[in-house]
Amino acid sequence: MGEETIVVVGAGVLGLSSALICQQHFPRTKVVIVARDLPGTESIDYASPWSGAHYRPIPDITPQGIYEASLARRTYDHFKIYAADNPDACISFTTGMDWLERPGDEYLTAKTRYQDIDEFRVLRPEELPSGVKWGASYKTWCVNTPVYLCHLLRRFILNGGRIVQKRLESLSEAFTIVENVRTVINCSGVGFNDPASFITRGQTCLVANTASQTVTRQNADGTWTFVIPRPAHGGTIIGGTKEERDYESSPRLETRQRLLEAAAKSFPDLLDEDGKFRVIRDIVGRRPSRTGGMRLEVEDFGMGRHVIHGYGAGGRGVEMSWGVAEEVLSLLRKWGAACSGPL
Repeated sequence: MGEETIVVVGAGVLGLSSALICQQHFPRTKVVIVARDLPGTESIDYASPWSGAHYRPIPDITPQGIYEASLARRTYDHFKIYAADNPDACISFTTGMDWLERPGDEYLTAKTRYQDIDEFRVLRPEELPSGVKWGASYKTWCVNTPVYLCHLLRRFILNGGRIVQKRLESLSEAFTIVENVRTVINCSGVGFNDPASFITRGQTCLVANTASQTVTRQNADGTWTFVIPRPAHGGTIIGGTKEERDYESSPRLETRQRLLEAAAKSFPDLLDEDGKFRVIRDIVGRRPSRTGGMRLEVEDFGMGRHVIHGYGAGGRGVEMSWGVAEEVLSLLRKWGAACSGPL
């Protein structure tokens, strides 16, 4: 029997991060990524490049929410080191601001849960914009996602990884892509016929106006307005919408107008000398959402084969990416996968 190969399904941020951590810790095991879409692809169903992306602490008190918050925090800690060592990854640390017009109790007690976040503090009443009832500032990161994904893919290939661009009809097909596959890592976004999975349409607008920090504002009507700068002169993301099970692929011009009007009202300092946003493009993506949160577990496929599922991260794929990759690594070790070499 030849050398064992790990197959990773999906080349979004979760798949690429998981593939890289496998290469790092299992250097004698081949790693192959099989994916329909690769970095550089402009597909509405390839969610990662459409992401903002940034870190924003979310005080969810459910067990799943607390778990996903830990994955995001581990990614935050990873990025602090990674950004310094890899400037070409286009990860930048800056100030993050949250402004809430109708804060829930989970936010009002957030200080005790988030006091260990770098530079976290609750804003004083006199620091809050008109209409805002609660606010906080903290140190955050933001990423130029199209550049970052290409960076990850390049690292994977230079480390000896192989890419197979192919649409899989079933997860079991992943075991037949190459020989000697006993472990598949499923980072396919919405999974394969998972009834808990669904898409959430997101529409944002990329503008040329420059922002120096991320700002997220909860409006009284339940909508959200946010600004996320993209490093390396990548523009600024103005957002955004969350529309569950909405499959419209084209940008809605009325949505763009509403987003820009709300941003102009909340962040007037971003406007140019003519009082306008300089629009580069509209962005529409389908976030891979899942009822109950993302799936991160092992499934026995019989005959000594296992699938490690890591999908359904919604709009937080980049935010949780390295935490997810570390969990994948832990599951690989626990289940004795890739045992052709020492783990």
